[in-house]
Amino acid sequence: MSKIGVMICGHGSRSQVAVDQFSVLAEKLPALLPRDWAVEYGYLEFANPVIRDGLDRLRAQGCDKILAVPGMLFAAMHSKNDIPTVLNTYAAKHGIEVSYGRELGVDPKMIAAAGARIQEALDVANSEHGLVPMHETCLVVIGRGASDPDANGNVAKIARMLHEGMGFGWCETGYSGVTFPLVEPCLQHTTKLGYKRVVVFPYFLFSGILIDRIYGFTDQVAAKNPDIQFVKAGYLNDHDQVLATFAERITEQVGEIPPPNCAMCKYRTQVLGFEAEVGAVQESHHHHVEGQGASAPGSNVEDCRLCDSFCTGLCRLESQAAQHHDHSHDHSHDHVHATYPHADHPHGPESARKISKS
Repeated sequence: MSKIGVMICGHGSRSQVAVDQFSVLAEKLPALLPRDWAVEYGYLEFANPVIRDGLDRLRAQGCDKILAVPGMLFAAMHSKNDIPTVLNTYAAKHGIEVSYGRELGVDPKMIAAAGARIQEALDVANSEHGLVPMHETCLVVIGRGASDPDANGNVAKIARMLHEGMGFGWCETGYSGVTFPLVEPCLQHTTKLGYKRVVVFPYFLFSGILIDRIYGFTDQVAAKNPDIQFVKAGYLNDHDQVLATFAERITEQVGEIPPPNCAMCKYRTQVLGFEAEVGAVQESHHHHVEGQGASAPGSNVEDCRLCDSFCTGLCRLESQAAQHHDHSHDHSHDHVHATYPHADHPHGPESARKISKS
């Protein structure tokens, strides 16, 4: 009889608050799972323990069948490439069975959790500033942003479900990095629409540098548009419905027919604009930041020559440009990231250049 272990695979963060919040979620999950299942967690990059450490602990407890899940909202490069590489390598080395579940994805429970966070913010705003009709309120949903249109499209679907479900007058979707529109151009566009109130909701699991960026840009745009009331909604965190979705992603792996993951994956099917990536090698590129801690670009705004009160993303942009230049002269470089086809979009990461320190 196999002893089952559960491995929750987090992304990791340069923010200790985000790492702490993820660990709290992992500690709450066992109550929703069978009592005899062992539960551990680990991070892909930046933070400790790394995923291998969690797998080691499960193996030490006698687990020979491990149900792994990505601790992520949507399936992009980290959950499609990086985490499976770590899991497959570990399973082959130690001769144990490791299955891999779905990301949280577009799920009614996740939408309910998001709606609850937005409603909490609206209730406070109505109490402090008076009622503004929903038809005179614009919702802005900000997702992580990825080089994968499947993940970006899911953010847009979540936004539409919230827009239609709650009856907002209008809805815009933006992203914190990689794709477009980023937070600042998205919010600037929203100010032109004529709404009295704008609710900015980060569709994120935890706090961190990107949440600081979203709220920082919200404050900047709000200061320049005093006639519009900006409301900052809280992120998902450990909402009961988020925990319930995580538990389902684990337990469904031992069902009769485990559901497939990544139906719209750019590596499996031709997605408009990304056709060249069908069949591309899926491997991890994150060994260089595994367990690194808070020493990556953007982790210390006080010492940054580019950013002021929060990380705008310019440091990462310039770092990537420098790496690309170095790698173009280094034929020994052992992996290449696919080029995002709209990397030069004026409302994408390039928009950070106009708000740098003088």
